[in-house]
Amino acid sequence: MKVLFLTIGSFPSIEDHEMYPDLMREFLRHGHSVYVVCARERRMRVPTIYVKENGAHILKVKIGNITKTNIVEKGISTILIERLYLAAIKKHFKDIKFDLVIYPTPPITLCGVVDYIKKRDHARTYLLLKDIFPQNAVDLGMMVTFGWKSIIYRYFRKKEKKLYRVSDKIGCMSSANVEYVLKHNIEVRKRDDEERKQNGRGIIEVCPNCVEITDTSISKEEGIKIRKKYNIPPDKTVFIYGGNLGRPQGIEFMLKCLHSQRKNDKAFFLIVGNGTEYGSVKRYVDKYKSKNIALHQWIPTNEYEKVVAACDVGMIFLDYRFTIPNFPSRLLSYLSAKLPVLAVTDKATDVGKVIVENGFGWWCGSNKVDDFGKMISLACNADRKEIGLAGARYLVDNYTTERSYEIIVKDNVSVECR
Repeated sequence: MKVLFLTIGSFPSIEDHEMYPDLMREFLRHGHSVYVVCARERRMRVPTIYVKENGAHILKVKIGNITKTNIVEKGISTILIERLYLAAIKKHFKDIKFDLVIYPTPPITLCGVVDYIKKRDHARTYLLLKDIFPQNAVDLGMMVTFGWKSIIYRYFRKKEKKLYRVSDKIGCMSSANVEYVLKHNIEVRKRDDEERKQNGRGIIEVCPNCVEITDTSISKEEGIKIRKKYNIPPDKTVFIYGGNLGRPQGIEFMLKCLHSQRKNDKAFFLIVGNGTEYGSVKRYVDKYKSKNIALHQWIPTNEYEKVVAACDVGMIFLDYRFTIPNFPSRLLSYLSAKLPVLAVTDKATDVGKVIVENGFGWWCGSNKVDDFGKMISLACNADRKEIGLAGARYLVDNYTTERSYEIIVKDNVSVECR
């Protein structure tokens, strides 16, 4: 098959050890032709380019800034992505006939691009639903669903419905995601019911986050060296949060949790990340100068994996206001390093349920600081090695690129490679 992968991520290299490059390499290993369309934000000051790398064709399209910018520029740039991607595809891929189009959210505004390729090439389409927008923006108070201000919400909701409509299959991160989409989208539910009656399977299914399995755990000796290099205490239980520091993560509550533990002489908290709320975290760290909290805005990728592995527990935070079931991909990096996981989230997501029921960590709601303290105490006194090994086994059984590949292509096996 000729596979087209659409993403607004940067996708620097097909060899990167990240979720989408890992998945595309899986397609290459099975003999498919892989074409990627990704973004280069204006701040990079580089033009659109088309490169071939280790069997993959990568089209990097210059777009406006959608990260590390204000909400107005992000909104305008997001709306314009569709037009820019279409123009680039028509120029560089005009003679390529695609069999399968794969596209993760965000954004939902690529529906026009998907629809164009589907009609032009009679291609199959597969949505990897990683973000339920615009409802997540409503949950966080960034949009409203009524009054004159709801025009923005209605515009994006219309785009969301169109994206579902042009998608032959919708792969969700977890069962809670499947249930949410079916409950809140009657058109999807009707199509799913009809498909099940005709073929025994619906149009919506679980296609979880995935990774090419590599054991990123390190030896005790190397862990000591890493801790020394980054001024991490050798005798504390180290809790690491790595990833985006934005509104979805409920940073205000995270800071309350950290503040409650500032005198805990058994625990140390390492925060590694950037985002719109990084400044808030930096101001807190600078103000209180807590001896058991450290903040790093950025650590090189190859070093970051070692830093994670040198810690004891990985943390996930999500804003308690969410009604949509997020399932953070950073879970995979913790499991790869054989770390237990502490999830501090809303009740809509089932990530905490998965962690607890499968014995590789703890969960508490992201609205009660006292509950967070109890989980910290449990983690400090637990057999973390055994719990981490349980997580590593769950990773191998559930989150591999091989499994996601098989789920995506099972309805396309009859399509011959062109």
